[in-house]
Amino acid sequence: MIKNIGFVSTRFAGIDGVTLESSKWADVFEKNGLNCFWFAGKLDRDSDKSCLVPTAHFQNEQNQWINAQVMGKKGRNAPVTQAIHDLRSLLKVKLHEFIEHFNIDLLIAENVLTIPMHIPFGLALTEIIAETQIPTIAHHHDFYWERVRFSVNAVSDYLRMAFPPKLDNIQHVVINSEAQEQLALRTGISSIIIPNVLDFENLPVMDTGAARVFRESMGLKSDDRMILQPTRIIQRKGIEHAIELVKELKDPRNKLVVSHEAGDEGFEYVEWLKEYACDHDIDLGLITTKIADPWCNNGNGHARYSLWDVYPFADFITYPSLYEGFGNAFLEAIYFKKPMLINRYSTFIRDIEPQGFDLAVMDGFLSRKTVQCVKEIMDSPERREKMVNYNYEVAARHYSYSVLRTRLNAIMNYFFGDSAKQLSGNGPFMKNKDFSNIEPQQPLHRQLANYI
Repeated sequence: MIKNIGFVSTRFAGIDGVTLESSKWADVFEKNGLNCFWFAGKLDRDSDKSCLVPTAHFQNEQNQWINAQVMGKKGRNAPVTQAIHDLRSLLKVKLHEFIEHFNIDLLIAENVLTIPMHIPFGLALTEIIAETQIPTIAHHHDFYWERVRFSVNAVSDYLRMAFPPKLDNIQHVVINSEAQEQLALRTGISSIIIPNVLDFENLPVMDTGAARVFRESMGLKSDDRMILQPTRIIQRKGIEHAIELVKELKDPRNKLVVSHEAGDEGFEYVEWLKEYACDHDIDLGLITTKIADPWCNNGNGHARYSLWDVYPFADFITYPSLYEGFGNAFLEAIYFKKPMLINRYSTFIRDIEPQGFDLAVMDGFLSRKTVQCVKEIMDSPERREKMVNYNYEVAARHYSYSVLRTRLNAIMNYFFGDSAKQLSGNGPFMKNKDFSNIEPQQPLHRQLANYI
């Protein structure tokens, strides 16, 4: 009978998408009596249930040296190959120890077999899975072929071997339909789609006191309106469009706050954003303190605020991403019943927009029509209430924990048959709720086609 689940990645810390989604999966498992354990190079999990191996982090000095030798180049020399295998061998030993120490029954590889930010780690994990035949879910968030920076490399042999590997004891999970199609086309690997989810069966539990302190810590006055950009500060998040929106709204009460940190892809973009906001005379607030994963109590001990303290007093959410594997911030804004502007990135167009959410949208640029739509939403409490309540119900139908449980149950049955524990749950919100009569609304960018 399955009891112990081991999550493996380069990092489980902070509020990046991989960390947050892993926490949600663990939340579902643990509510059903299963034990979750963690292996990574950076961790903010309970130390009694974790194996911290700093060399497994993608920012480890040795790994960064390897990446510098093989990315953007077409050939590698023997010392680089040897360095890759030396680190691979070390990580194999640590992975073996993790599996044996916690008596792991099922591995969940979170993006470590997907995007080659740590090639030795991916190779080590692939060999462990092949040698032990341990049942494994490979949870893929963004593949290397989706990132320009990996398009030229000197490790195509390793990418074919481990990113991702094609092994009989691995069940592959992707988060959108485009990823599913490309994975099959490029590798012949079939997969299951499990979109990002939230616990829409239960309304969010908020600490309004902490949320109020957070708002005040950003220097916001009682009559200011917080425009929240709830993403990391990386270029594909399109944060310059949020600055443009605040400028075009022409209301000095509007203050733009970016909730996540910079650094995963350097600091040039954040410095440019500061200059861009200054040039447009926009108040831009960048959070410098650690924001904790709301599912990780241990992480909260090292952070002043949880992610759930960021949303409650936001007046509007901007999400002008150029690309997303799915979009955690999209679901979070709906979960906290906040109105939102979203850019129509490809996964949104294919997988999310057809569900019929009621949103302000842009299509790669900020038009007069979109700005006028946002103004109307912000100035009309009735419009906002109708919008956010409707969106919550649509999301509860398509992106709740029940979707995750159903699809995980199918995988667990495949691996363990009758001995698999069926994941269940019945939140008070969902118990007597009937979503069968929800009619998809026409997206706002179509409703307003003739507005101006």
